[in-house]
Amino acid sequence: MNAILHELRHNRILWLLAIVPVVFIVERVAADAHTALFLLSVLAIVPLATLLSHATESVAARTGDAVGGLLNATLGNLTELVIAITALRAGMLDLVKASIAGAIVTNTLFMLGAALLLGGLRHHVQEYNRATARLQAGMLFLAAFALMVPAAISASDRPDATALIQQLSVGLSWVLLAAYVLGLFFSLRTHRELFAGAAHEAGEDEAAWPVGVAVALLVIVTVLVALVSEIFVGSVQHAALTFGMSPAFVGFVVVAIVGAAAEMTTAFAAARKNRLDLSVGIALGSSSQIALFVAPVLVLLSLFIAPVPLDLSFWPGAIVAVLFSTLAVAFVTNSGRSAWYIGVLLLVLYATFAMTLYVLPPALG
Repeated sequence: MNAILHELRHNRILWLLAIVPVVFIVERVAADAHTALFLLSVLAIVPLATLLSHATESVAARTGDAVGGLLNATLGNLTELVIAITALRAGMLDLVKASIAGAIVTNTLFMLGAALLLGGLRHHVQEYNRATARLQAGMLFLAAFALMVPAAISASDRPDATALIQQLSVGLSWVLLAAYVLGLFFSLRTHRELFAGAAHEAGEDEAAWPVGVAVALLVIVTVLVALVSEIFVGSVQHAALTFGMSPAFVGFVVVAIVGAAAEMTTAFAAARKNRLDLSVGIALGSSSQIALFVAPVLVLLSLFIAPVPLDLSFWPGAIVAVLFSTLAVAFVTNSGRSAWYIGVLLLVLYATFAMTLYVLPPALG
């Protein structure tokens, strides 16, 4: 308990936890204040995501590499998963697809780019494990290619295209999940010596909480995230109109950044401490989790909880963004060395995608 109190006192992001009860109060007394509820729910999700991240790391630190890898696969992107599940139940498939593509692009370009920039401003040249970057970039390229196939069928004139896309999406989801599990087995068991450096640094000076406390917090915070996500999803369409944003932009930028806020904090701090292995592992590892774990799980869950099943047919702009993000990361991480201007290049590419999506939103069905 002392460790948690210490974290609450010294982590200013967690001070935003005071907004969580405010969200529920405003939702009860002014349910039509959609813009205020949208802003409050965004601010409330950020500290909750931070607590989820720290609790997950604390449990993983006590269970060993294999179980820890599984926990990170299932809980590392829990905030995005909960928000997406809530949107699925509401039938907001466009928001879900935008959040999936946005999370991949945000983590690979914005999170990694900002980490490289912040680290490079303090350290002249930084080095990291190329094996980790190559593996994650390869997994992302696999996912990008898998997303191109349903999109190609969607663009065809086949009368049975919709049914084919749904069948293919379910099949590809199982394939991607298998690829992710095998990737965990490869990096954590059969060839873990190739990634030992990054794994060692990831565990350095992390103030792990007791397992019992961490598990209890995981349960409590997950419930709170689910409740706040209900309010967020319920207000997002009205708020988007107020701010002149399309659902695609909200999912691609807002949901992606909010969901990854906790991971970004850790990645940026690690880069400033010259622990770039940890930053690269967080940014690219989170992207591959979204592409190979979260997206397939959402497709399979949609068969049971959504009014209409989710498929992997994204709009062309999303495919382009994911593909070019993957290629950019594979290119800039090939040397295993970085300087601040490399981060600038990734951030400019991210800004280009975000600005284009805001000015020219896709015509979604």
